This record gives sequence, structure tokens and C-alpha cells, in this order.
Amino acid sequence: MISADCGFFIRHQAAVSTAVNVPVVMSSLLLAPTLLRQLSPVQKLAVITADSRSCSEDLLGLETLPDRARVVIGGIEGGEYMRKSLMRPPILTEIDQIEQEVAACVTQLRSRHAEIGMLLFECTGFPYITNRLRRITELPIYDIADLCRLALATVKGPGHPRRSLEVI
Repeated sequence: MISADCGFFIRHQAAVSTAVNVPVVMSSLLLAPTLLRQLSPVQKLAVITADSRSCSEDLLGLETLPDRARVVIGGIEGGEYMRKSLMRPPILTEIDQIEQEVAACVTQLRSRHAEIGMLLFECTGFPYITNRLRRITELPIYDIADLCRLALATVKGPGHPRRSLEVI
């Protein structure tokens, strides 16, 4: 299985999956069409991203205008996490700081869109706080770790030899 360390690598999904013969999940954004179908038609999916300026609708794989209208996008581009992540070398951000920035983004989105029924975390740095945010928001939240677990379950199961993961 192949994944990536940035949700915006969805831009390379087709090229990578064409080049290999294993499951490819470059981004949690692949889940957007499926997650919308889990929600009531009056509910919205909130995509929480590291940088909302880079998260355009074309990355979501949504075919219809009604589906696109049910997605709201929020980001933490002005925060400490992004500032430190873009430094070279990157500087680690405390988990509590990431949680505060993402929670503030979610709170702001929910104040404008009360119909949000689910969250999708684009950023691969957010799985560290997913469980905390589930408790805070009381909403279902999906992230890249959820998608990777799903994909890995298809290639590694009972009776199959354990496969090692190689980081490239």
C-alpha cells in the first residue's frame, strides 16, 4: 500500500495508482464523496485543512453542484503549526497547540454552518488530535489514518503473512 505525508498529494493519486499494482491512498480527501453519503441530505461535511487556500473543490472528487454545496472548507493557515511546518528544517509544534488551532477553526465553521454533521481532516498532522476533537465536537471525524487502516485491512488479513511497511 502507498500513502503520502500531505493530503494535497491527492493531486498525484492517478499517476501513482497507474504506476503500481498496490492500493494507493494519497489523501484522506478520497473519502469526501463517501462521507457525504453517510450524512443526511441537509447536513454538511467540513473539510479541515492545514491551508484552506490550497484546498480547492476539484480535489474533493465531487461530481454534482448539490454535493459541492454540502462541503465547507476551513484551514489553520495563519497559525503556529503551519508557520513551524514550513520552516526548514521544520520545527515540531506541540500537540496542544495543534488542537487549539483546529478546534478554533471547527468552532468558527460551526458558527457559520450549524448543519455540519461530520469532519474530514485533510492534513496528515491532524490524526494526533482526532480523538481529542471527537470528544470536544461530538462529531464523527475521519482522517488519513482511518483511510490507511481501511486500505491495509484489504491487503493484510487473517491467514496472510504480515507485510512490512516501507517508508520512501
